[in-house]
Amino acid sequence: MTVPGGPGHGTRVAYLGPEGTFTHQAALEWARLHTAASEGSKGSADDVTAEPLDTVKDVHDVVAAGRADVGVVAIESSVEGYVVPSLDALLSSPDVVAVDEVALDVSFDAFVRPGHGELTEVSAHPHGLAQCAEFVTRTGLATVPASSNAAACRDAGPGTIALGPTICGELYGLETYAKAVEDFRGGRTRFLVLTRRSAADAHLARSRAAGATAWKTMLAITPAVTGPGVLARITAAFGDRGVNMSSLITRPLKAQESKYVFVVTFDEAPWDQGAREVVSDLLAAGDSLKTLGLFPAGAGFRALDGVLDPDHVPVGSVSAKDSAEARARGLLW
Repeated sequence: MTVPGGPGHGTRVAYLGPEGTFTHQAALEWARLHTAASEGSKGSADDVTAEPLDTVKDVHDVVAAGRADVGVVAIESSVEGYVVPSLDALLSSPDVVAVDEVALDVSFDAFVRPGHGELTEVSAHPHGLAQCAEFVTRTGLATVPASSNAAACRDAGPGTIALGPTICGELYGLETYAKAVEDFRGGRTRFLVLTRRSAADAHLARSRAAGATAWKTMLAITPAVTGPGVLARITAAFGDRGVNMSSLITRPLKAQESKYVFVVTFDEAPWDQGAREVVSDLLAAGDSLKTLGLFPAGAGFRALDGVLDPDHVPVGSVSAKDSAEARARGLLW
């Protein structure tokens, strides 16, 4: 096993494959950036071995077992939200934690086999199909989910339109049927870089040495007692200490009806005073806590705070400026 000295030192990186996935691109981008940071140059990924795996669970398993130095998985799409298998794998793993993130602009091209016959289906990862829903609807073809967008391109038959990154056309010998078929331009996806907890300190030390001063923490909070006011108590703990929450996700505890874990992402490191006070408050209330990730801020999406663009709220939303009739229709009161 390579000592976790970072890219440029024979680092093995596992990612959700096959070659050509957005996750593959994220893995190579992380390797490039961190080679540059560690060597003080533009960097190269030549000393990084990138290994494609079939599932998110496989990525976690090889990292946990020490057969890969780091793993890269998608965690959130700005269009489709959180990637549940990645989130649940972190929740269920005692030995794997996120120590960095990469954010990529995401665009989908539609590909076909040269000399294809009658087109009968459109294939992509479920998130890819959702992000290209208007194009899929226009085709009128059946949808076929794939384990990844690159897998859809690799396995495309003569009757298939496959959706994936531009690189997949050349990689898998496909012709471009249409370019940029996603519903929303400017979509981004966040990817987490995973390692074993025993190696986390070394990765975080390198980030600090590279100049990281602002951090994001993903914290799993399992309340001791459920019922009215539990979520309000948890969110108030952050507000009272002046710690900004940028995300809040609820996940069920497996096989336990009405039991939930809250995954909060906040804009501090666990060693910062405000975060330590929040953690102390939650522990004192009897909650169970687990840090799922800690990484430099800046690569991902904007925080929740700020002025919303009124044109980018759910259709049918109402506000105080709307008429009483409109508010009654929108709120069902």
